[in-house]
Amino acid sequence: MYETLTYEGGVHKSEELRELIEDLGGFILQENILQMELIINMAIPMEDVDKIKEKAKEIFGEVTVAPMAGTEIAIVSPTLARHHLPHAACDISEYLRRYGAKDNMVGLARGHGKGTAGISQPEKDLINEHDIAIFALGSFKDCIIDKSFLFDDIDIPVIVTGSPEIDLEELPGADAYVSGLGRIPRRLKRGPDIRALKRLVDVVEDQLTSLKKDLAQDPPLYPSILVKNEIESQVPAIKEVISPTPVTSQISGLRVKLDYDKYHEEIGNVQIDDKKLKDIATIEKSHMYDYILVRLLNESSIV
Repeated sequence: MYETLTYEGGVHKSEELRELIEDLGGFILQENILQMELIINMAIPMEDVDKIKEKAKEIFGEVTVAPMAGTEIAIVSPTLARHHLPHAACDISEYLRRYGAKDNMVGLARGHGKGTAGISQPEKDLINEHDIAIFALGSFKDCIIDKSFLFDDIDIPVIVTGSPEIDLEELPGADAYVSGLGRIPRRLKRGPDIRALKRLVDVVEDQLTSLKKDLAQDPPLYPSILVKNEIESQVPAIKEVISPTPVTSQISGLRVKLDYDKYHEEIGNVQIDDKKLKDIATIEKSHMYDYILVRLLNESSIV
């Protein structure tokens, strides 16, 4: 079992931390450098977490648990227009990243008003490629309830955010509802806003914990973070990708940011111990920029 952690500190002597992660059999999930500040999301064997914390303290950095690291979350807004953005949904996205999440903004094509709002099948398919979907809705109770058809047949856990208090029973298809996050024309910096964001973090973590417990009953043959490491080491084209997290881990799969038509066979032939990736996973074309979506098969489904 692995624990996901976030390191924050200076670039100086950070190579010592990378070497320790490798020596312990851990994996770097994501790495960002902001001027002289380094942020590393990593997965470390549970029994070695204290060693990472000791090393971080030695090089004047800080390590915190990142329960959302290694997950991909869709933040869905009725549109990407200023009618629904930028503040609430964008601030939700930025706040979740502090806890290690990799999130994507998804704007639906028809969202102006409850009478014209809609969602297409390709949009549903794109949302279903993630671990969790957060629907960032508005400030009016009737409008939010009337728009519940947007998520009533989404296959992954759905968390809805809005301004008013609403009973979950009034939102068919939603797994959780977080109030206090409506359509606000300013940054979410005030006390009530921060408290609502923290409640959202707690709800997301609860949903992820539930997903991981269910997966533990019949897990993939290899964890996604191990598969990620093998893809990065065996596919040279990954080093040429300039997008952040060219191989994005999910709870039971990965998104590889290479063109499906050109690279899916190479990805399928990646060697994992004595098996090829195509034998333990399905290799599909993503609805996001024709990337490659790897869905790891459960142990019980592998012949």
